[in-house]
Amino acid sequence: MERTPIPVLTVQTSPYEDQRPTGGGGLRRPTALFESQRNYLPNFVQSLLSSVDLRDRQGCTMVVGSDGRYFSKTAVEIVVQMAAANGIGRLVIGQNGILSTPAVSCIIRKIKAAGGIILTASHSPGGPGGEFGVKFEVANGGPAPDIVSDKIYQISKTLEEYAICPDLRVDLSRLGRQEFDLENKFKPFRVEIVDSVDIYLNLLRSIFDFNAIRNLLTGPNQIKIRIDAMNGVMGPYVRRILCDELGAPANSAINCIPLEDFGGQPPDPNLMYATALLEAMRGGEYGFGAAFDADGDRYMILGQNGFFVNASDSLAIIAANLSCIPYFCQMGVRGFGRSMPTSTALDKVAKVMKIPVYETPTGWRYFSNLMDSGRCSLCGEESFGTGSDHLREKDGLWAVLVWLSILAARKQSVEEIVRDHWAKFGRHYYCRFDYEALEPRTAYFIMRDLETLITDKSFSHQQFAVGNNIYSVERTDSFEYVDPVDGTVTKRQGLRIIFSDASRLIFRMSASSHVRATLRIYAESYEKDPSQHNKEPQAVLSPLIAIALKISQIHERTGRKGPTVIT
Repeated sequence: MERTPIPVLTVQTSPYEDQRPTGGGGLRRPTALFESQRNYLPNFVQSLLSSVDLRDRQGCTMVVGSDGRYFSKTAVEIVVQMAAANGIGRLVIGQNGILSTPAVSCIIRKIKAAGGIILTASHSPGGPGGEFGVKFEVANGGPAPDIVSDKIYQISKTLEEYAICPDLRVDLSRLGRQEFDLENKFKPFRVEIVDSVDIYLNLLRSIFDFNAIRNLLTGPNQIKIRIDAMNGVMGPYVRRILCDELGAPANSAINCIPLEDFGGQPPDPNLMYATALLEAMRGGEYGFGAAFDADGDRYMILGQNGFFVNASDSLAIIAANLSCIPYFCQMGVRGFGRSMPTSTALDKVAKVMKIPVYETPTGWRYFSNLMDSGRCSLCGEESFGTGSDHLREKDGLWAVLVWLSILAARKQSVEEIVRDHWAKFGRHYYCRFDYEALEPRTAYFIMRDLETLITDKSFSHQQFAVGNNIYSVERTDSFEYVDPVDGTVTKRQGLRIIFSDASRLIFRMSASSHVRATLRIYAESYEKDPSQHNKEPQAVLSPLIAIALKISQIHERTGRKGPTVIT
């Protein structure tokens, strides 16, 4: 019996002015906006698909995944229906719509897809009252560069119609190929439902010594681990890779069922939200702990008794121990990358190793060019994102396996490894203070006035006395990045004050939603003397923070008494 072709419809719509991707081709908004505003999601998906040249789009393959948050099932269905109507030839989708961001990048690169669409709002809360997002990956498996994001935005502002096949239904639970005949299409539209873990697991097998990690977790000197998937996408990956493949007991993994609201907590791997893990680690039973965010690209590391490893230190320690990873022994190490606000701990390691460091704006897309050109092997950000040139995305589970590899090779605890690193390279005391949900105009004027103040010649070499501390300004600037690959210039990426003792203050504004803003203050102070390595970061950094508050007047101008979050 011949199948009736599925109709392709053109639906009239009106453009939205607020669909500018915030970076990396991503749009993140309150979930209620996607649900209540007519055609809000279809408009953005059409703008995204139309940003791919027609000749490249027709018959191409794309990858689709989600972190399982509320509204994902509806969104996956809409993406599938619109991809078919827009000439995409094949979609590869994770079973039940589930794929981590690193897995999407991995599959794009493995099958040479034209790109991918990830339905995630990263570490933002889920549920009807939370946030939802759509992120576009390009053919290298990395976030869309700014030129693509700008193209998506320009299309969105004038969009008058979108194409969709509303009668097309895919069974996301059934592994294998499904084909659909469409009206006025010569070839059937194909959907392949793949195991969410398989392809990514095979890549990890080629990078790490799984036998060494397995022996660490099951051998005579095994350590007990505690891994918190925070009810995000990483549950299936943790169970399959760390438990089934590497032998960790099943009860090592907690919160491994992806939930639409992540169990009511923001899926953000930090000391504020990963409280279940922190309490378990403080008990002393476990030697290693880790947590992941909703889509699996961010992570946090804890040692026994809750010993916290900040993301900047983690990046530097990974860099100093790459010889523990077979992949780097085979491929070599060409360069390191870090975002500008990330501490300069990585730079100290690079100097000893005689390896270049690239300082970029915040945003993983800036690392992609460096890796594609062979300049960068390892990169990271202070926001708990680390990765290497095995993908073009930050990769939380990869980072955890690196740490387990280091533990296996060095036969030391997490705390011993960190303290040895500080003794050799010095300690970078570091904190980030977030002032969230600010009125955007207020945040803008604070940053504008700060820039005027610190870039004035009279500010240079100014001294600040706080208690017994005297800080002399060595240089200031508004950070500007020139891409060494293509010469692209990116301006106004944060305000920097660098003091004569190498301490740093950084001010940076980021959009947390379409109606509110977040202003971040980063403080860093370097200490070489090992006898001074046991202090609390906030106590060490309090004089710098006092300077930051004085010159920004952020409390006076916002009515706040302190930051929303400290990490």
